[in-house]
Amino acid sequence: MPQDVNEPEPWEYTLGIPNDPRAVTVCRRTLRLILTIHGLIRLTDVAELLATELISNAVCHAKGPAALRLRWRDGVLRIGAWDGDPDPPQPTTAFANFADMAESESGRGLALVQACADVWGWYPLPRDGTGGKYVWCDLGIA
Repeated sequence: MPQDVNEPEPWEYTLGIPNDPRAVTVCRRTLRLILTIHGLIRLTDVAELLATELISNAVCHAKGPAALRLRWRDGVLRIGAWDGDPDPPQPTTAFANFADMAESESGRGLALVQACADVWGWYPLPRDGTGGKYVWCDLGIA
């Protein structure tokens, strides 16, 4: 099937980061630049929120380095975060309302991902390599 002329070609980027809270800002700004140069600026605000939550969790809950992975294919942006902690992500219990979530100091990251992404998930990575886990979410163009 021919690709729409307005549809960007598939691409993928991976940005390795140290376990440093400042790396979250580097990831957010890198994501904005990548989406801008690929003509996907309309996805930037939500994509930045999702990437920030995934990378913040990786930096906060794992002890070693992490990575942000961005992939565009077939009209879907996949945002993923790798970290070395093999434990599954722990979604919080549902907040009673948006105000409760907004006032919470922590525990809202995966709730925001669930609310803003089309779909999300995670899988463990083999221990014979780097191990850990990969948490991802998809954001469609529509």
